[in-house]
Amino acid sequence: MRNLTILLLAICSFYACAQSDPDQVLTANDEEPQLSLQEITRNGGFQKKDLKILIDKSAYTLQVFYKDSLLITYPCVFGFNEIDDKHQEGDGCTPEGEFGIRSMYPHKSWSYFIWVDYPNEESWRRFRARRADGTIEDGATIGGEIGIHGVPEGADDLISSRTNWTLGCISLTNKDVTDLYKSINKYTTMEIVP
Repeated sequence: MRNLTILLLAICSFYACAQSDPDQVLTANDEEPQLSLQEITRNGGFQKKDLKILIDKSAYTLQVFYKDSLLITYPCVFGFNEIDDKHQEGDGCTPEGEFGIRSMYPHKSWSYFIWVDYPNEESWRRFRARRADGTIEDGATIGGEIGIHGVPEGADDLISSRTNWTLGCISLTNKDVTDLYKSINKYTTMEIVP
Protein backbone atom coordinates (compact mmCIF):
# COMPACT_ATOMS: atom_id res chain seq x y z
CA MET A 1 0.00 0.00 0.00
CA ARG A 2 2.84 2.37 0.89
CA ASN A 3 4.52 1.74 -2.51
CA LEU A 4 1.25 2.47 -4.31
CA THR A 5 0.91 5.77 -2.42
CA ILE A 6 4.47 6.77 -3.32
CA LEU A 7 3.86 5.87 -6.98
CA LEU A 8 0.64 7.93 -7.08
CA LEU A 9 2.41 10.91 -5.48
CA ALA A 10 5.21 10.66 -8.04
CA ILE A 11 2.73 10.55 -10.94
CA CYS A 12 0.77 13.52 -9.59
CA SER A 13 3.96 15.46 -9.01
CA PHE A 14 5.18 14.71 -12.54
CA TYR A 15 1.81 15.74 -14.02
CA ALA A 16 1.77 19.03 -12.08
CA CYS A 17 5.31 19.87 -13.25
CA ALA A 18 4.51 19.01 -16.86
CA GLN A 19 1.42 21.22 -16.81
CA SER A 20 3.31 24.23 -15.47
CA ASP A 21 6.32 23.90 -17.78
CA PRO A 22 6.62 27.35 -19.45
CA ASP A 23 8.42 25.81 -22.46
CA GLN A 24 5.41 23.64 -23.27
CA VAL A 25 3.51 24.94 -26.30
CA LEU A 26 -0.20 25.09 -25.59
CA THR A 27 -2.72 25.77 -28.31
CA ALA A 28 -6.29 26.79 -27.60
CA ASN A 29 -7.59 24.65 -30.47
CA ASP A 30 -5.81 21.33 -29.82
CA GLU A 31 -8.09 18.32 -29.38
CA GLU A 32 -6.76 17.48 -25.91
CA PRO A 33 -8.05 19.77 -23.17
CA GLN A 34 -5.46 22.45 -22.57
CA LEU A 35 -4.86 24.78 -19.69
CA SER A 36 -6.21 28.29 -20.10
CA LEU A 37 -3.80 31.22 -20.10
CA GLN A 38 -5.21 32.16 -16.71
CA GLU A 39 -4.22 28.74 -15.33
CA ILE A 40 -0.81 28.83 -17.03
CA THR A 41 0.07 32.26 -15.62
CA ARG A 42 -1.26 31.38 -12.17
CA ASN A 43 0.61 28.03 -12.06
CA GLY A 44 3.81 29.59 -13.39
CA GLY A 45 3.65 32.66 -11.16
CA PHE A 46 3.97 34.93 -14.22
CA GLN A 47 3.22 38.62 -13.79
CA LYS A 48 0.74 40.11 -16.29
CA LYS A 49 3.10 42.99 -17.05
CA ASP A 50 5.83 40.52 -18.09
CA LEU A 51 3.73 38.88 -20.81
CA LYS A 52 4.13 39.77 -24.47
CA ILE A 53 1.61 39.26 -27.25
CA LEU A 54 2.74 38.35 -30.76
CA ILE A 55 0.10 38.61 -33.48
CA ASP A 56 1.10 36.97 -36.77
CA LYS A 57 -1.21 38.05 -39.59
CA SER A 58 0.02 35.44 -42.08
CA ALA A 59 -0.40 32.58 -39.57
CA TYR A 60 -3.74 33.87 -38.20
CA THR A 61 -2.43 33.50 -34.65
CA LEU A 62 -2.19 35.47 -31.45
CA GLN A 63 0.50 34.02 -29.19
CA VAL A 64 1.36 34.96 -25.62
CA PHE A 65 4.94 34.67 -24.38
CA TYR A 66 6.66 34.93 -21.04
CA LYS A 67 10.19 36.00 -21.94
CA ASP A 68 11.12 33.51 -24.71
CA SER A 69 8.64 30.81 -23.66
CA LEU A 70 5.44 30.40 -25.63
CA LEU A 71 2.53 29.99 -23.24
CA ILE A 72 -0.49 29.73 -25.54
CA THR A 73 -1.65 30.23 -29.13
CA TYR A 74 -5.11 31.42 -30.10
CA PRO A 75 -6.50 31.49 -33.66
CA CYS A 76 -7.58 34.97 -34.77
CA VAL A 77 -8.74 37.01 -37.76
CA PHE A 78 -8.21 40.59 -38.90
CA GLY A 79 -9.51 43.48 -40.97
CA PHE A 80 -11.06 42.72 -44.34
CA ASN A 81 -7.72 43.66 -45.97
CA GLU A 82 -5.60 41.24 -43.94
CA ILE A 83 -2.43 41.60 -46.02
CA ASP A 84 -1.38 45.25 -45.88
CA ASP A 85 -0.22 47.44 -43.03
CA LYS A 86 -2.76 50.08 -42.02
CA HIS A 87 -2.23 53.25 -44.07
CA GLN A 88 -5.35 55.24 -43.24
CA GLU A 89 -8.83 55.18 -41.78
CA GLY A 90 -11.23 52.97 -43.71
CA ASP A 91 -8.65 50.81 -45.52
CA GLY A 92 -9.67 47.66 -43.59
CA CYS A 93 -6.07 46.90 -42.64
CA THR A 94 -4.73 45.78 -39.28
CA PRO A 95 -1.72 47.91 -38.26
CA GLU A 96 1.74 46.37 -37.94
CA GLY A 97 4.46 47.23 -35.45
CA GLU A 98 5.01 47.37 -31.72
CA PHE A 99 2.17 48.59 -29.55
CA GLY A 100 1.03 48.95 -25.99
CA ILE A 101 -2.45 48.70 -24.53
CA ARG A 102 -4.37 51.94 -24.14
CA SER A 103 -7.32 50.56 -22.17
CA MET A 104 -9.30 47.36 -21.50
CA TYR A 105 -13.02 47.04 -20.87
CA PRO A 106 -16.06 44.76 -21.28
CA HIS A 107 -17.88 45.24 -24.60
CA LYS A 108 -21.60 44.66 -25.13
CA SER A 109 -21.17 43.26 -28.68
CA TRP A 110 -17.80 41.46 -28.56
CA SER A 111 -17.31 40.23 -24.98
CA TYR A 112 -14.22 42.35 -24.21
CA PHE A 113 -12.22 45.09 -25.92
CA ILE A 114 -8.45 45.42 -25.50
CA TRP A 115 -7.71 48.82 -27.01
CA VAL A 116 -4.42 48.77 -28.94
CA ASP A 117 -2.24 51.88 -28.67
CA TYR A 118 -2.77 52.80 -32.34
CA PRO A 119 -1.86 55.28 -33.62
CA ASN A 120 1.39 55.56 -31.72
CA GLU A 121 4.47 57.65 -32.58
CA GLU A 122 5.71 55.18 -35.21
CA SER A 123 2.24 54.94 -36.77
CA TRP A 124 2.12 58.72 -37.10
CA ARG A 125 5.63 58.79 -38.63
CA ARG A 126 4.62 56.24 -41.30
CA PHE A 127 1.33 58.05 -41.96
CA ARG A 128 3.04 61.42 -42.48
CA ALA A 129 5.68 59.85 -44.74
CA ARG A 130 2.99 58.14 -46.88
CA ARG A 131 1.05 61.37 -47.15
CA ALA A 132 4.22 63.29 -48.10
CA ASP A 133 5.18 60.80 -50.84
CA GLY A 134 1.64 60.69 -52.25
CA THR A 135 0.88 57.08 -51.23
CA ILE A 136 -2.23 58.41 -49.50
CA GLU A 137 -4.23 61.56 -50.21
CA ASP A 138 -3.82 64.79 -48.26
CA GLY A 139 -7.32 64.62 -46.77
CA ALA A 140 -6.86 61.08 -45.40
CA THR A 141 -7.04 60.48 -41.65
CA ILE A 142 -5.00 57.93 -39.73
CA GLY A 143 -7.90 56.16 -37.97
CA GLY A 144 -7.96 54.60 -34.53
CA GLU A 145 -10.07 52.47 -32.21
CA ILE A 146 -8.08 49.35 -33.13
CA GLY A 147 -8.43 46.58 -30.59
CA ILE A 148 -8.50 42.91 -29.78
CA HIS A 149 -12.05 41.70 -29.26
CA GLY A 150 -14.43 38.77 -29.57
CA VAL A 151 -17.18 38.05 -32.09
CA PRO A 152 -20.93 38.63 -32.09
CA GLU A 153 -22.69 35.98 -29.95
CA GLY A 154 -22.75 32.61 -31.74
CA ALA A 155 -20.29 33.66 -34.47
CA ASP A 156 -17.17 31.71 -33.42
CA ASP A 157 -17.15 30.21 -36.92
CA LEU A 158 -15.80 33.56 -38.16
CA ILE A 159 -12.54 32.58 -36.44
CA SER A 160 -12.42 28.89 -37.42
CA SER A 161 -13.20 29.75 -41.07
CA ARG A 162 -10.60 32.57 -41.09
CA THR A 163 -13.15 35.15 -42.16
CA ASN A 164 -11.48 38.56 -41.91
CA TRP A 165 -14.55 40.56 -40.93
CA THR A 166 -13.35 43.53 -38.86
CA LEU A 167 -12.45 47.06 -39.97
CA GLY A 168 -8.87 46.52 -38.75
CA CYS A 169 -9.20 44.96 -35.32
CA ILE A 170 -7.95 41.54 -34.20
CA SER A 171 -10.81 39.16 -33.40
CA LEU A 172 -10.77 36.00 -31.26
CA THR A 173 -13.54 33.67 -30.13
CA ASN A 174 -15.35 35.06 -27.10
CA LYS A 175 -13.92 32.27 -24.93
CA ASP A 176 -10.36 33.08 -26.02
CA VAL A 177 -10.68 36.86 -25.70
CA THR A 178 -12.11 36.37 -22.20
CA ASP A 179 -9.13 34.19 -21.26
CA LEU A 180 -6.68 36.72 -22.73
CA TYR A 181 -8.42 39.70 -21.13
CA LYS A 182 -8.31 38.14 -17.66
CA SER A 183 -4.63 37.17 -18.05
CA ILE A 184 -3.04 40.47 -19.14
CA ASN A 185 -3.09 44.11 -18.08
CA LYS A 186 -2.39 47.53 -19.63
CA TYR A 187 1.37 47.00 -19.20
CA THR A 188 1.41 43.93 -21.46
CA THR A 189 3.13 44.76 -24.77
CA MET A 190 2.37 43.44 -28.24
CA GLU A 191 3.84 43.16 -31.70
CA ILE A 192 1.83 42.70 -34.88
CA VAL A 193 3.78 41.21 -37.79
CA PRO A 194 2.78 40.66 -41.47
